[in-house]
Amino acid sequence: MWNQISGSIPKEIGNIKSLVLLLLNGNQLSGPLPDELGYLPNLDRIQIDQNQISGPLPKSFANLNKTKHFHMNNNSISGQIPPELSRLPSLVHFLLDNNNLSGYLPEDFYKLPKLLILQLDNNNFSGSSIPASYGNMTKLLKMSLRNCSLQGQVPDLSRIPELGYIDLSWNQLTGTIPQNKLSDNITTIDLSNNKLTGTIPVNFSGLPLLQKLSLSNNSLNGNISSSVWQNVTFNATARLTLDFENNLITNISGVLRPPANVTLKLHGNPVCANANQLNISLFCGSQNAEEKLDTLSNSTTDCRAQSCPTDSFFEYIPTSPIPCSCAAPIRVGYRLKSPGFSDFRPYLSSFDAYISSGLDLILYQTFVDTFAWEEGPRLRMYLKIFPPLNHTQFNTSEIGRIKSMFTGWNIPDSDIFGPYELLNFTLLGPYSSVTVESTNSGLKKGAVVGIVLGAIAAAVTLSAIVSIIILRRRGGYHRGALRKRPLSKAQMKIEGVKGFTFSEMSAATNHFNNQVGQGGYGKVYKGILADGTIVAIKRAQEGSLQGSKEFYTEIELLSRLHHRNLVSLLGYCDEEYEQMLVYEFMSNGTLRDHLSGKIKGTLDFSRRLRIALASAKEAEGVVPGHVSTVVKGTPVNNAYQSGMTFSVIDANMGSYPSECIEKFVSLALRCCKDETDARPSMAEVVRELDIIQKMTPEADSSTPSVSMATDPEKAKSLNPSSSMATEHSLTSVVDVSGSDLLSGAIPSIRPR
Repeated sequence: MWNQISGSIPKEIGNIKSLVLLLLNGNQLSGPLPDELGYLPNLDRIQIDQNQISGPLPKSFANLNKTKHFHMNNNSISGQIPPELSRLPSLVHFLLDNNNLSGYLPEDFYKLPKLLILQLDNNNFSGSSIPASYGNMTKLLKMSLRNCSLQGQVPDLSRIPELGYIDLSWNQLTGTIPQNKLSDNITTIDLSNNKLTGTIPVNFSGLPLLQKLSLSNNSLNGNISSSVWQNVTFNATARLTLDFENNLITNISGVLRPPANVTLKLHGNPVCANANQLNISLFCGSQNAEEKLDTLSNSTTDCRAQSCPTDSFFEYIPTSPIPCSCAAPIRVGYRLKSPGFSDFRPYLSSFDAYISSGLDLILYQTFVDTFAWEEGPRLRMYLKIFPPLNHTQFNTSEIGRIKSMFTGWNIPDSDIFGPYELLNFTLLGPYSSVTVESTNSGLKKGAVVGIVLGAIAAAVTLSAIVSIIILRRRGGYHRGALRKRPLSKAQMKIEGVKGFTFSEMSAATNHFNNQVGQGGYGKVYKGILADGTIVAIKRAQEGSLQGSKEFYTEIELLSRLHHRNLVSLLGYCDEEYEQMLVYEFMSNGTLRDHLSGKIKGTLDFSRRLRIALASAKEAEGVVPGHVSTVVKGTPVNNAYQSGMTFSVIDANMGSYPSECIEKFVSLALRCCKDETDARPSMAEVVRELDIIQKMTPEADSSTPSVSMATDPEKAKSLNPSSSMATEHSLTSVVDVSGSDLLSGAIPSIRPR
């Protein structure tokens, strides 16, 4: 990507049957696409955008059964889209905008079972109409067919339940706009510069996330209802643009007093000549173009400049929990290729959480420095990625890991942010001499040694298996003997933490037949101890086992965690090659139940925090229950994604700082991610809740804060994959010599 490679794409690439990523975007490649590329059985992504590729799309591409991403925009690809592509079973993103495609749109695209984005802007489908069958694309999130010379009518898209973005502008569409209500996820409707007639649908006024409604340069008539903006819930950053210029609108019903964050454009309509309507002239003049570049404010303006000299490429971390923390960031050029919104600001907090989670970093480590809209429209931004607290810079291995997350497309896809591309990965200042080693340069000496050692290990393993089989046949092998190991327990006399035997755990859980949850660490069972205490027993799966020293160090750390919002560790078990943690049992229902309104009642804020923590533990497999899906489609999730969280906050909750509520809801939703790896660790949850609590006006100073170990050697021994790993262990590759990994109470965070 982003080199100056010229010439044509070699057909021999089609012989690399193991190929998963074909990334050639941003070069000077020309010529046609080889048919041989259609016979790559494992290809997941093909990116050839921003080249000079010409010729037709090969019909052989219909064989790419595993390919999810077709990014071929900004080339000179010509001809008709092969109808055969309608049978691609895995296709998610189909981006071919800015090419020379012609002919007819395939009618069977609605059969694509997973298609989320269809983007074909700036092609020439003259004589073609938008097939009515496109209204049956049940998974579609975005349809963009701008400036394609399309004719016919606007299809009824009301049956697409998650549709969030429609752009059919600059075509030759005729007839009336369908009156059926669109999805509540809609942020953008652009039907401008067509030949549409009739009235503006009244259902456009019932879209809570709407950011842009553009119907300019048509022949629409009748009235406009002021309820178009009255049903939209605004916060400090949300904006709504209503562009009705150059139509035949004669009247506005209702009071014409839109709020300050609503832009109403009526220039070129007969209503502007009606002097009887108050303030009508305010909306009939020419509008100034919106600012293209946004520079975001941060919370470091009160920090002393001389303490963090900019000429050394160090700077204050804008959203650090500890004010005026200074470190050297990695600078990243990043672009959203097909975002599902028109205004980024309401989604800024969601993006921060998305990108930090995708990179396995803590929320404060990522910061959007600037962003600007480009042709497409695409959203270009510059990110700064900071090392964790108590570290001034990343080490080489962590830099390589972060870069590989971008270049390997290991950041999960997002419905609202869409596909992305890495534009640059800039290493300045202390990183200027760092060379990130490529992982694709063939076998190296270490790899050869690994292969040899692997072959030896395989031989040893095979011998062991044969020996085991022989022992079994002779009756001399017993599973209990294999599992049994001498207990290497240290002198652990920790108040309130008891060592249990494997038989006690088995008896408490009815031989582990009472599973109530599961997480990345292992399974969770409800148990009843001999004294009648009900407990949650977290049993590590084989891949999560630690050494005894590390396990006991973790137990010692957990024993020091005392917080009213944190369930207590009661005991542990470490024998028969088993590792288990015993927690107090807390059954508060799932977070999903709370967000969907199944559990009602007035709760003070402290109680709500406790429920969130219990639910977070449940999502990770610490307490009972099961969160099987993201809380998607609930009022809470919709409100949060649109930046309108306060519209769904219970009035009985009382008055709390806005930053506190935003952080609380963000944390709760992250704990309900589908993928275990996408959920925050328990240490991060505890730390975030501790920060939130300190931000609340009624924070009880007598309540003990989270107390953590400060011994670097003990901290370093923690397993990063453990559910209670500290936030610094998540970035354990950073050089930690001479510094404490863990800290005590954290001061209140300065909001952005």
